[in-house]
Amino acid sequence: MFPIHDDTERVHGRPYLNYGMIAINVIVFIWEASATSFFSDERAVEELFMTYGAVPDRLFNDFPASAPTILTSMFMHGGVAHIIGNMIFLFVFGDNIEDKYGRIKYILLYIGWGAAAALAHSAFAISTGDGGTPAVGASGAISGVLGAYMVMFPRAKIFTVIAAFFLYTVRIPVLIYIPLWFAMQVIFAVVGQLGPAGGGGVAYLAHVGGFVAGVAVGFAWRALPDSVKYREGIATAGGARPTFRGPMFRKSRPKIEDVAAAAPEVIEGQDYYEVIAEIRGVSDASDISASYDADSRQVRIVAHGTRKYEMSARLPETAVNPVVKYIQYLNGIARIRLTK
Repeated sequence: MFPIHDDTERVHGRPYLNYGMIAINVIVFIWEASATSFFSDERAVEELFMTYGAVPDRLFNDFPASAPTILTSMFMHGGVAHIIGNMIFLFVFGDNIEDKYGRIKYILLYIGWGAAAALAHSAFAISTGDGGTPAVGASGAISGVLGAYMVMFPRAKIFTVIAAFFLYTVRIPVLIYIPLWFAMQVIFAVVGQLGPAGGGGVAYLAHVGGFVAGVAVGFAWRALPDSVKYREGIATAGGARPTFRGPMFRKSRPKIEDVAAAAPEVIEGQDYYEVIAEIRGVSDASDISASYDADSRQVRIVAHGTRKYEMSARLPETAVNPVVKYIQYLNGIARIRLTK
């Protein structure tokens, strides 16, 4: 069951950092294969992984001198299947995390999730007497990406290839796909399959540790007030361009207010009102808030995207204190359902 892509739209262009990390992983893997005769030279493989892998005993007994191996181990892999699987997940989910947090925060969080995964695995490995086995792979950091993605984009759907006699694709809600993936990691951990995966020293407990760290960061970000996440109406988490860059290096992009959006449309049903609004510059429904003002009988809609802006829709005179039930957002269109 492999993901192909998701339906979450990016707001800030191409995820060049995510592409760069994938490229670095591939380049390092080519170097590994060259140095070890494509992993056929066991002595060279052992020397390579012991030097640059995260060895639990060394991490805890020789810290901070051993700290750099946490970073180097995150860009190494133990086989073709290992790197292909990791890079597919990084390609599908990493672009939206970069888009949401911005490049600097993304790379720092990615390294932090990888470190949390390495420490979780190392602590368990030492407790079971397996502290001398090096761990390598981007799995722990990518597990953090999955955890943050699930929290930040709970309404996303994942286009997935399933092989069961025949190959076919399905759209799986992220709140089913990622928890199912995580449950598999926990099951493998519980049944004792915590040894190296794919000959590369990647343990399932590292996946668990990275995922928990990613979920924690996602919830912490959502809990931050807009005054922290947004400055002067510009989402700093979205990777706003640094102010020191000159105009010669900036790409000309239209501003939200420079493009006139259509007025919201109100649909009245038997027991509901639904406001249909065109909203640009947001990544998902969590960036949109709506409230009803009884005095003016208007639904006030606020978008916290690349620029913070407002719009309103007037409900019929028959409206009596309707309540916002939910907000959906897809392909630039927001649907705000209110119960009568």
